[in-house]
Amino acid sequence: MPELPEVETVCRGLEQALVGDQFTSVTLRRPNLRFPFADGFAAALTGRRIDAITRRAKYILMSFDGGPVMIGHLGMSGSFRIEPEFDPASSFDKHDHVIFETKRGIRVRYHDPRRFGFMLLSAPDGLATHPQLAGIGPEPLGNEFSGPILAERLRGRKSPIKIALLDQRVVAGVGNIYACEALYRSGISPRRRAENVKGRRADDLAAAIRTVLLEAIESGGSTLRNYTHTTGELGYFQHRFLVYDREGSPCPKADCASVIQRIAQSGRSTFFCPKCQR
Repeated sequence: MPELPEVETVCRGLEQALVGDQFTSVTLRRPNLRFPFADGFAAALTGRRIDAITRRAKYILMSFDGGPVMIGHLGMSGSFRIEPEFDPASSFDKHDHVIFETKRGIRVRYHDPRRFGFMLLSAPDGLATHPQLAGIGPEPLGNEFSGPILAERLRGRKSPIKIALLDQRVVAGVGNIYACEALYRSGISPRRRAENVKGRRADDLAAAIRTVLLEAIESGGSTLRNYTHTTGELGYFQHRFLVYDREGSPCPKADCASVIQRIAQSGRSTFFCPKCQR
């Protein structure tokens, strides 16, 4: 499932292409994705100027002049494809479920073979309390995220730190891949009890989370299965993984003779160095 860097990359692509433009046509090629489309979904967006496209955790927020906010999620296989020039008579793939066309002559296809993504509408002043967004933790790239804030979010949590990081109430947008990478960089065992990550450990982990996410965004995210940019290009951060999906490989640290191990935690694979991470 796309994590924060992948969603951020998609948001930036959509923002560059669409902000200031307006939708002249919104076509729904099926009645639902993960959830049914709201009644009047297409009509609510048609003719609206796109004022901003931002991200909250793993959600895409598209704001319109005088209209609602569209909350989008890519699910496991969703992608947006921007077509600056297109043939109106061209055919669509069976998994192209939503088609947007704009006044500037751009077409955007939303493609989602597994249909776990969704698009919902919210009033602008209702975002903070929307069921999908309420209770989400601080943005790891924002000024409000730090070691002390992370330690406070982890206080009293007896689950392993790796599992706690996947809880969006602790920190927004961090998923399995980047939790593994950040724990390795900060030298913290994924098995360590979350409430014991405080002080310098929390400082190091918060810094590692921020660094690994920024590096992944610079690389356009990680493409493991279905994820692509809005241009159709792949992300490349998977070539820079230090531990994720590297079971049996030597630890990247020159002074470590151990190898990367994999364990299962809450049904997810965790990759780590048993020597470097404590």
